[in-house]
Amino acid sequence: MATCPECDADIEVDEFDVDKGDLISCPDCGANLEVTSTSPVELEGADDEDDDEDDDEDEDFEEEEEADADESEDEETEGGDWDE
Repeated sequence: MATCPECDADIEVDEFDVDKGDLISCPDCGANLEVTSTSPVELEGADDEDDDEDDDEDEDFEEEEEADADESEDEETEGGDWDE
């Protein structure tokens, strides 16, 4: 049994089901927690900075997709109308 560092709730975590560095969430408060030790299982608040970096990468990827889509639309309209 581990304890949530955010709300002190007891969290049932089997030390054989988790590895150091695994991320879990507290069922009571929803906090993102990282497993820092497996024997005994210890948890600490997960850094949100890692999530922010992933979000930034996703946003960059989405912007590239949008730019590619805009270029494709421009190419289609420049080619002339096939309906005529």
